[in-house]
Amino acid sequence: MSASQILLLIGAYFLVLILISYFTGKNDSNADFFKAGKQSPWYVVAFGMVGASLSGVTFISVPGWVGDSQFTYLQVVIGYLFGYFVVAFVLLPLYYRLNLTSIYEYLLERFGSVSHKTGAFFFFVSRVLGAAFRLYLVAIVLQQFVFDDLGVRFEFTVVISILLIWIYTNRGGIKTIVWTDTLQTLFMIVAVILSIVLINQELGWSFSEFLASEELKNYNDFLVTDSILDRSFFIKSFVGGMFVTICMTGLDQDMMQKNLTCKSLKDAQKNMVSFSFVLVGVTFLFMLLGALLFIYAKRNGIGIPLMDGTPKTDLLFPEVALNGGLGLALSITFMLGLIAAAYSSADSALTSLTTSFCVDFLNVEKKAEKDQKKIRKQTHIGMSLMLIVVIIAFKYILSSNVIDSLLTVAGYTYGPLLGLFAFGIFTKHRIKDHFVWLVAVLSVTIIVLVANIPESYLGGYQMGYELLPLNGLLTFFGLWLIRKKESAPSIDR
Repeated sequence: MSASQILLLIGAYFLVLILISYFTGKNDSNADFFKAGKQSPWYVVAFGMVGASLSGVTFISVPGWVGDSQFTYLQVVIGYLFGYFVVAFVLLPLYYRLNLTSIYEYLLERFGSVSHKTGAFFFFVSRVLGAAFRLYLVAIVLQQFVFDDLGVRFEFTVVISILLIWIYTNRGGIKTIVWTDTLQTLFMIVAVILSIVLINQELGWSFSEFLASEELKNYNDFLVTDSILDRSFFIKSFVGGMFVTICMTGLDQDMMQKNLTCKSLKDAQKNMVSFSFVLVGVTFLFMLLGALLFIYAKRNGIGIPLMDGTPKTDLLFPEVALNGGLGLALSITFMLGLIAAAYSSADSALTSLTTSFCVDFLNVEKKAEKDQKKIRKQTHIGMSLMLIVVIIAFKYILSSNVIDSLLTVAGYTYGPLLGLFAFGIFTKHRIKDHFVWLVAVLSVTIIVLVANIPESYLGGYQMGYELLPLNGLLTFFGLWLIRKKESAPSIDR
């Protein structure tokens, strides 16, 4: 597939998104931008959230990771499933009861303004880094397979990507995204299924023959139970995955903002439960695709693509799809899936960052009505520029597999949020609010130090995703130390 064909495909795709934005963004109000008027059908939100959760990281990085980790990522995914039930039946009732626009307003009512700002700040850092990870991955694929041939610099690729997202989210916000995410999820699921079918056909296999093949057995190790010292030991991966979901979905404005557009709590819970099972199934398909890609590459002598002289497994899927001799159909399928996966998460991230900054830091709802829309639009531009800077910086500092990097960073940035919400929900204590930021910073600092302890000092123990619940526990303990004697009044409404 030539660079010009890919550009035409991208252009046509964005025309469709802009058309959806035109119809959903006719009422250019803050209420629709932030909460879609609380009229979103739950099944539409559930389906769209699959694409937003998987993103370009899953689309490219999970298949590429199979070569090193085989199917052990499924241990984390099973933990995700249990985490989604906690979100549905513990956190969502709280958010709906308080009728929140930003979920971090809960911390304001429960503890005070410093806790509110601290929680919003850690979400802000988490989401900026998470969105940048996802868009960076797509940008390097577009750069390697399209824009390098045209002599276009990486920085320009990033600017164009963010500009296109800004254009179709500028008016409708979350109301637009609920519907564009649905379309993008459909493209992504179709892409992974067609990719599996087309590569199996090229290998002369049926799907059942692929599942029964000896070659698949080289990649399908699932459980790691030999030693708790191993970074991917089952309990560590399962618990880490559960808390990753609780934090990256239930304590994340990006994901919760979609749930809060549903008509009722019951609808939001149906959305969360159904979405969780679909997500697990789709993630398993991506892992099967990863094994298939490595089998095909080995049979056809396709090496791991290089980036700046270093092999990068994240680029194996695009290499096989675009340059593997499998035909135009797979190339088109891959590009549509990649674009859909990338922008279904990036557009909602941009909207949630705008929402959180306006509500949590600028107190936009307290401003004069004539100024509210102007503040929101200026913030939207500012968030776009910030993402551009961070994504470009990643090109020069990121070295490991992107999904591994994303989950590792989550262990640092989401821990304080986990501790704050857990302390608020499971205790009745007030705290000395002005010390909360110090507790959060100390907790993250300790976790960073622990994560960098040499394995030899720990008897060979490898730190994994358990750093996230440990971070939350440290924050919880710190809040316990600064608690006050009197109990907090109920904030139920």
